Amino acid sequence: MEVVTKRVYETVDRSDGARVLVDRLWPRGISKEAAALHSWMRQLAPSDVLRQWYHANRTHWAAFRRYYLKELALPGAEAELNKLYKLAHRRKRVTLLFASKDEKHNNAEVLKELVEGMKKPPTGTGPSGVRVARRRAAARRA
Repeated sequence: MEVVTKRVYETVDRSDGARVLVDRLWPRGISKEAAALHSWMRQLAPSDVLRQWYHANRTHWAAFRRYYLKELALPGAEAELNKLYKLAHRRKRVTLLFASKDEKHNNAEVLKELVEGMKKPPTGTGPSGVRVARRRAAARRA
């Protein structure tokens, strides 16, 4: 499994593998056909409030990452993150697409680190989080 990040405005390459857009807003000037997406995971994008805050405070990358990881632990994002984990383990290569001009400081880079296991996932996400959640649900029913 290889996870790479790429601007959605760059040309589509056969070696991209599964192309996943991880922005909440559709990128300007790109048609859905030209994007050639496997899927669009909007729930993995930062909230509008966080996105606007980071746009106004570009020097606060570490704080953005912390807040973004907390958002990924929320129920809607957690389900999408699990889908991304599964997709990455089924495919040889996954390309996370983003629209930001900053290629090193964006949400796709944080997601890449999560999927590759370089960063600890937020509490309750990932394959082990699913097992723990199932055990807790079974214990509540018993």
